Amino acid sequence: MKKHEMEAVLFCSNCDHETPHKIVYINDQIAQIECQQCHHAIDLEIDVVKEFYKELYKKISTKPARITNEYRQDLSIFLRKLPFRVISKPYRVMKELNESRKIIEQYRQKYDDSK
Repeated sequence: MKKHEMEAVLFCSNCDHETPHKIVYINDQIAQIECQQCHHAIDLEIDVVKEFYKELYKKISTKPARITNEYRQDLSIFLRKLPFRVISKPYRVMKELNESRKIIEQYRQKYDDSK
């Protein structure tokens, strides 16, 4: 699960003119829009657990096709990198799970605090 931020100039209904806004995305969905001038924020409710499972399903279901494409492109490079990838995969999976867990906890805590 990925969290990223963008800036855009949008019309702020609180300021009543166009101002820079910070837009926070979780995966490809907007989670929050905040005016940088008056700090008026709009929080959008996202089912982060559902997003996590959707992302996980997509990764698992497309893995065979991605591996096939890799070895068809260049078998020698694929075979050369394979031992390192097999060894490092558990670390990469744990790192990704920890990042996703942190994002889910932050979002849930923020959402629970706003109730």
